[in-house]
Amino acid sequence: MTDGTFHAKAASLPVGPGYAAVKVNGNFPDNRSRHGLPTIQGAVFLADANNGRPLALLDSIEITRQRTAAATAVATQYLARPDSRTATICGCGEQGRIQLMALRHKLDLTQVFAWDIDPKSHAAFQPRWRELGITVTAIDDLREGTLVSDAIVTCTSSHKPFLGLEDVRPGTFVAAVGADNPQKSEIKPELMAKAAVIVDVLQQSIVMGDMHHAINAGVMTPSDVRAELGTLIAQHRPGRLADDEITIFDSSGTGVQDVAAAARAYEPARNRDLGLICALA
Repeated sequence: MTDGTFHAKAASLPVGPGYAAVKVNGNFPDNRSRHGLPTIQGAVFLADANNGRPLALLDSIEITRQRTAAATAVATQYLARPDSRTATICGCGEQGRIQLMALRHKLDLTQVFAWDIDPKSHAAFQPRWRELGITVTAIDDLREGTLVSDAIVTCTSSHKPFLGLEDVRPGTFVAAVGADNPQKSEIKPELMAKAAVIVDVLQQSIVMGDMHHAINAGVMTPSDVRAELGTLIAQHRPGRLADDEITIFDSSGTGVQDVAAAARAYEPARNRDLGLICALA
């Protein structure tokens, strides 16, 4: 396939009732312009981890959006400066929208810059936030936003890194969420090497995401990663150590996030008798 890729993630969640899930997504960046379809399409199969019973088949689009943004919100809590007020969103599609919501969940933002290679996308991004009291400014020059921002989110489908050390000021938190396969890349290796890098899963970051490209460029090794996000939550490893430190959350998405989000969607739907019930045998 030349126009897109498919990927699958599987995981189990032993806490609570016990769930297992497999997500299969197709990612076709030109879908909207060529076919009028979403960039990402797929499904999540949710099962009872105790006996294998199929529980639900869910549309993966919103689950993927929500769990990706939720991870950013958690990383923001540990890696952004609490006094952060200004942010830049790189990539103004639906993921950009929900990523800004994730930042707002943890930061009292007053100024946001919106940047996208498609001028129509970043122009359409502005009006949505006026009622929330946030000034959103569409920019053509990336540095116009990033050099005055406390937090930056990159959520594009870029295969060429565009955010470098010269684009980021000391003390900035960067959530790099777009590079979810080995070909995609948003953060230049030299910026990765100078920052405190936190990943979702270390072994996965070695083969995909911006950490993967920094390793291939020879400027980092896996041991240079400060922590996995889970170890910050468990307080086993430190997050931000100084106000002038650049911190990067290299997020490529994990199966356990998918199963947790799918279970969170399934349980209230089951309790309210929502959805279509069907027999598989």
